[in-house]
Amino acid sequence: MNDKQIVAIHAANFVQNDMLVGLGTGSTANYFIEELARRQQHEKLKVTTIASSNISMIKAQALGLNVISLHQVNQIDLYVDGADEITPDMTLLKGRGYDLVMEKLLAKAAKQFLVVADKSKLVNRIGTHFPIPIEVMPFAWKAAKRSIELLGGQGDLRPNTAKDGLCITSYGSLVLDMTFDASMSEETLNHALNNTPGVVEHGIFRKLAHGILIADNGNVEERWH
Repeated sequence: MNDKQIVAIHAANFVQNDMLVGLGTGSTANYFIEELARRQQHEKLKVTTIASSNISMIKAQALGLNVISLHQVNQIDLYVDGADEITPDMTLLKGRGYDLVMEKLLAKAAKQFLVVADKSKLVNRIGTHFPIPIEVMPFAWKAAKRSIELLGGQGDLRPNTAKDGLCITSYGSLVLDMTFDASMSEETLNHALNNTPGVVEHGIFRKLAHGILIADNGNVEERWH
């Protein structure tokens, strides 16, 4: 059993009967979905889920989990998802899979948002290993990019996986992958991007995580706000 599987199973232990649970997207989140399905089958766990992506929705449904839409509710009990980077104050970088809008909606709607990761995701500042994904309106991407460049950002539109076109999000937006100078704080950058016209959402998740579960060589460390 690898660290991703161990931390995902650990997170699944937080799920109780009759909870409404948000499902993340990615390799660690997949293990979490599988463990929820196992508990439903073998422990008679009663759970309803909301998926952060079509990929997670299809996987959850295939395993027999009940998946509903976010538009049916205004709050969920628990959201479990991974992160690309995690700072000491629990600011997250997410969105390499570019389902930013739904992920941030679920994080905000959750009574408890748990992040599952291995220790390789721990960094001192956001943007250490990855550019910051910024989802932008297609007709406004040039204007949005210029505004972001005035903040010190450098980068361009994200190509699709085949490199023969542009990455299009689930909501039909384009994605700018931008890097920023290390001197700009996450708080400042988060505020600036939130107030940039044309930006739909971005990958800085600040003051949203309630707990971090870090796997390291078979052990899980819990960090809480």
